[in-house]
Amino acid sequence: MEKRRIGRTDLEVTVLGFGCGPIGGLFERVPDERAYATVRAARDSGIDYFDVAPLYGIGLAEHRLGEAMRGRRKDFVLSTKVGRLLKPTTQPQQSMFREKLPFEIVYDYSYDGVMRSVVDSCQRLGMAGADVLYIHDVNRKWQGDALEARFREAMEGGYRALEKLRADGTVKAIGVGVNDPDILVRFAEAGDFDCFMLAGRYTLLEQTPLEKLFPVCEKRGISIVAAGPFNSGILATGAKPGAKYFYADADAAILEKTRRIEAVCERHAVPLAAAALQFALGHPIVASVATGMVSPEEVEANVNHMAHAIPEDFWLELKQQGLLAQETPIPRSARAT
Repeated sequence: MEKRRIGRTDLEVTVLGFGCGPIGGLFERVPDERAYATVRAARDSGIDYFDVAPLYGIGLAEHRLGEAMRGRRKDFVLSTKVGRLLKPTTQPQQSMFREKLPFEIVYDYSYDGVMRSVVDSCQRLGMAGADVLYIHDVNRKWQGDALEARFREAMEGGYRALEKLRADGTVKAIGVGVNDPDILVRFAEAGDFDCFMLAGRYTLLEQTPLEKLFPVCEKRGISIVAAGPFNSGILATGAKPGAKYFYADADAAILEKTRRIEAVCERHAVPLAAAALQFALGHPIVASVATGMVSPEEVEANVNHMAHAIPEDFWLELKQQGLLAQETPIPRSARAT
């Protein structure tokens, strides 16, 4: 599988990455053995980039990833996230995870909090360290009116911790992971980051990062990991009743736009999921597309979708119909056909 470099580092990741949110029980329970089998199927298929976070399953996803990859740490690139500490509790908080470990979340983007978060993640993973660390979810959706205070705390505290870990070689790259392009512009201008994980904002349904974020990243040598290429599901399932967009039922406008994209897919014999997975890789700063998978069958399907040949005319028709921004770069495989 093709690999691309992260920023100005020597770290390379496969263009298809494994997002561990779903194996933490996102929206549905996933048996332990199926989670382990899915992770191993991904690694055996050639995927070598795995992304996890304390949030996913409130520690469960890190635990499962570590168990599935025990003894294989040198075989893959690992990223996890900082900013949430997990404290034991007998009354777990409500969350979108249907199964989770008995912890409550405490936000902490301070220097000491980030250092503690890294140690805690290593313990849950059963591994000595990660390759990439992301400051996680410093955006209005998660922080509300505390956003500005969290941003200052992250840059004055947590960022210094990440800088130190990168300088001493503990990690190879540092970044920020959110679903908000505007806050990433602020982070890019405030620090020296290698990569950003942007969830659900550079997809077949949205290209707003082309205006501000991507030019800033190109100038500063920051790579993008495009997470959530299916926009919570609708770009995998299509515009069917109950299709999810950003973790909620898709509204009428999104359903109609998806139907129009599906029509173009049908005319060119391109699976919607294949187009969704390959789309972001058309931009030169995108290093990987990370998506969740909950079965070996999904792994096989996604690997096949990533290899599906998509003709240039498909992307051009999307632009002609106003379904893609005109300035959107198209994937290299299409340009070569």
